Amino acid sequence: MSEPASVPDDAPPQPTLRARHALLKRLADVVSLPASRINAFERAVTGDLLVDMLRLATPEDRMRVAQRLAPLAELPNSITRLLLRDQPEIAAVLIENCPALSDSDLLSCALDASADHRWLIAGRREVPEVVVEAIVRAAEPANVERVLRNPTARFSQPALEDAVALSRTHRELAPHLLRRPELRPSGAYVMFWWVGPDERRTILQRFAVSREPLQEVSEDVFPMAAAEGWGDPVSRKALQFIERRQRNRAAVEKSPFESLEHAVATAGQAGVTRETASEIAYLAGIKPLTGAKILGDVGGEPLAILCKATGMGRDDLLALWRSTRRPETGPDGHVHPDLARVQTTFDMLAVDRAQTVLRYWNWSLSSALTPALMKAIREGDMEALDEYSAPERAAMLALAEDFGR
Repeated sequence: MSEPASVPDDAPPQPTLRARHALLKRLADVVSLPASRINAFERAVTGDLLVDMLRLATPEDRMRVAQRLAPLAELPNSITRLLLRDQPEIAAVLIENCPALSDSDLLSCALDASADHRWLIAGRREVPEVVVEAIVRAAEPANVERVLRNPTARFSQPALEDAVALSRTHRELAPHLLRRPELRPSGAYVMFWWVGPDERRTILQRFAVSREPLQEVSEDVFPMAAAEGWGDPVSRKALQFIERRQRNRAAVEKSPFESLEHAVATAGQAGVTRETASEIAYLAGIKPLTGAKILGDVGGEPLAILCKATGMGRDDLLALWRSTRRPETGPDGHVHPDLARVQTTFDMLAVDRAQTVLRYWNWSLSSALTPALMKAIREGDMEALDEYSAPERAAMLALAEDFGR
């Protein structure tokens, strides 16, 4: 093993860098001068010189400069860009304390810097919409949760939709999403399929809205559409969502069952089959795909929504519960907690509000499906969400697991 090289006796002494430290402080002082003492061009030139020195400065020097400049209401852009991309603990001085940072500064940092930088920005006061979008699209669950918990962050609808999509695989985000005032029923209804019992109850209490205002303003449109033979598919689909009647009366004439209750009772006794499930869906006024999603739901609350929306009673709900071979009682002989929870859901819902949820599901899970959308779901093309309408996006998210994604 070779001996370490010895330092020659005549080697020059290492500099103490006192001049460098002093100059960094003076340049920072000049940048900090008020507008009455220095014009914008002079501040910019000084900033450029300071940036050139900071690139070779120690982290301790850069930290001191960041602390000196953070309170300023105006900073040269070159200094801002350099310090925002510095080590997280240095960048934090500006991100957390500097009022001079523009939306562009924060966006650039969120896009170009590290996950630690985005975590710092997510907790900053007054995070603008465009920056929130960048944080959410980075799909880092801890950072998305932090910005969701930030009451001063401003969410655009695209950012919320991205967060809703992320909550399908990171379900710890759901409670925070449900507290956001910007969340709309469309996002809550699709989240319903993968959240837990507490979040489902919150969704039904907050977002199961009445369609009465829609019914009042469109009351005279129904006879107009009927006179036209319901020939316009656009208005027909919207009116199907608005109308008060839920059941499909025409389906009874073609069904082997006398009524929806008869079909449900038969399923309760013999177990649900593909044919029985399809008949229940048709009689209830929904598509078989929607019916299959409801009957196959693990939690069971959609069964309560289906029964309440179609005017069925508690006995019918119990028959549907039995049809899927779910347990009715627990080890102690009392009503099984899952069944009790679903019965409570049935009792708390008004018919009109249950219909709103059921019809939105039917609209998004079936009516919105096209061959191109089904192909995108199968291929997991979640990057293309922006290309689709709100119900199409809901279908992509809600059905992704059913298509093996």
